[in-house]
Amino acid sequence: MNFQDKLIIAIDFDGTIVEDGYPKIGKPRIFAFETLKRLQEDGHRLILWTYRSGAKLDEAVKFCEQNGINFYAVNKSFPEEKFDYSKSRKIYADLFIDDRNIGGVLGWGEIYQMITNEKPNVKGKQKKGIFSFLK
Repeated sequence: MNFQDKLIIAIDFDGTIVEDGYPKIGKPRIFAFETLKRLQEDGHRLILWTYRSGAKLDEAVKFCEQNGINFYAVNKSFPEEKFDYSKSRKIYADLFIDDRNIGGVLGWGEIYQMITNEKPNVKGKQKKGIFSFLK
């Protein structure tokens, strides 16, 4: 993918940002928060797009905030949007990252590479478990 403009990216929580442990919060998936931070630094808008609601949604948002991610919007297309039950709940985004994709969710390093066309600067092996492009 070669995107010139900044993207709006909708990201699922359970099974995508964290390992699926619903209703509990699973362990963060490897490189998830590092990649999300980098995407935000690159100017992309991140939307948390999840089945969670109520207290479980609040827990997920707080968990992400504790890991350095503040979403542009949560379960809506933009922060000011009011949910209208007479319309579809589908949100607007340029990309959707979800573990329910055909073939499942990719690794976060791979996701970042697909979005940016960057290649990791790896000399033979990973540096402390994190690709250098995520630093």
